[in-house]
Amino acid sequence: MSILYSPIKIKDIEIKNRIMMSPMCQYSAKDGHAKDWHLIHYGSRAVGNVGLIMFEATAVLPKGRITYGDLGLWTQEHVVRLKHITNFIKKQGSVPGIQLAHAGRKASLRLPIDGDGPLTAEQGAWQIVAPSAIRFGDNYQIPKELSICDIHSIQESFANAAQKAYNAGFQVLEIHAAHGYLINEFLSPASNHRNDEYGGSFENRIRFLMEIIDHVKFVWPDNLPIFVRISATDYIEESWDIEQSILLAKELKKKGVDVIDVSSGGLTPDAPVKYDFGYQLGYAERIHKEANIMTATVGMNTTAEQGETILRNDMSEIIVYGRELLRNPYFGLTSEKVVHENMEWPVQYIRAKI
Repeated sequence: MSILYSPIKIKDIEIKNRIMMSPMCQYSAKDGHAKDWHLIHYGSRAVGNVGLIMFEATAVLPKGRITYGDLGLWTQEHVVRLKHITNFIKKQGSVPGIQLAHAGRKASLRLPIDGDGPLTAEQGAWQIVAPSAIRFGDNYQIPKELSICDIHSIQESFANAAQKAYNAGFQVLEIHAAHGYLINEFLSPASNHRNDEYGGSFENRIRFLMEIIDHVKFVWPDNLPIFVRISATDYIEESWDIEQSILLAKELKKKGVDVIDVSSGGLTPDAPVKYDFGYQLGYAERIHKEANIMTATVGMNTTAEQGETILRNDMSEIIVYGRELLRNPYFGLTSEKVVHENMEWPVQYIRAKI
């Protein structure tokens, strides 16, 4: 029997298989609002039998967006459209999850279709923030260093967004602490040069995230899962690394976090990363085994066989597919023959199964 296509229960939520859609920015929102694109994009993967549909990085504040095309969840108006999409996903038997984020010093960027890079003042750039006034790259803004009051306000914004996520029908919540965005900036000594209670020691650098978890748990139901996505390493010296990631995972488990979604990199524009299948798998396995916590592994996963092998070797519990699900929304259906499963197809598509 296939493990990839076996269910997994996390708290009160049963996910029908171990296939998770990676949160991938679509840059297609208007003032944070989901559009028809999002309904079709996420709905197609639910029709395609993806167990856990993780929505893209969704900003908790307007100034926390990577670009002006990011999804947002800071007003009640955002909830209405998202609830329409989550209702559709649930009707297909899939679980809707959402990743809450603040882009920090990597905010206020152009849309990728316009060439990436920071917005100019003429293009509507906004003031960006970070734990320390250290820019991401040579052409980027110097961010404003957050005050203690600012820090507490952002933490409350995560809780506010978590409450709205629940109201919108999401069943899994993920906190984005990876890829060089704000929480990752606090974690890493390369981007956090503070000398107060949020900087310096490991305990101080993780404080921002740990307090966000506290804020979120105050409003997020105890019976619903919480994931945290981390960058297991920054790939540079004297920065964040796998050893600190394992320690963090242990602390997050104590806080009641259920799954560590293990990615890497993103803190610097020139990190030496070799992208290939399994390049992050070793990190996920170590965190899973040394911190004794469930992990989701992401990074160039493209086939059902890869996922099945990872699961059978107890390297991770959830297999995250990204680009492959962009290429093939129905991966969760069409891979059944590879793992010799005979699953139920949507009645509208049943003729294609024969």
